[in-house]
Amino acid sequence: MARIDDGFATTITFTTPVGLSLLLWEKTVTPPGVEAGGETDITTMRNTAWRTKSPKKLKSLTNAAFTAAYDPQVFDEIVSCVGVNQLLTITFPDASTIAFWGWLDTFTPNENTEGEQPTAACTIIPSNHDDSDVEVAPVLT
Repeated sequence: MARIDDGFATTITFTTPVGLSLLLWEKTVTPPGVEAGGETDITTMRNTAWRTKSPKKLKSLTNAAFTAAYDPQVFDEIVSCVGVNQLLTITFPDASTIAFWGWLDTFTPNENTEGEQPTAACTIIPSNHDDSDVEVAPVLT
């Protein structure tokens, strides 16, 4: 196992519409994380000095985010992808990947400034289920 010493070049591949990955050029990428969802309070009247808690049984894949350069002429294609559950793949610099089901939830253009490339802030929400509503865990390769 080797660590990655440089985040260049991390990319995101969309399944739908085919080619969207060629319309957004990643500048920064925040991959999804994992969370347990907090605690379950299991305190009862039989506790004597401390409130007690347990971890929840299910896990959540946290949101992913990226900043991308884009071409305003492909805005319609970007709009057609928002809210579409699909298989997404993040490829890391060492060619390892994390594939998971989710959707592009937000595409928010950032302020355009002279001398700077136009970018947009994007958020991906993991659904953890495919189009048949079958639960699908993220796959790391």
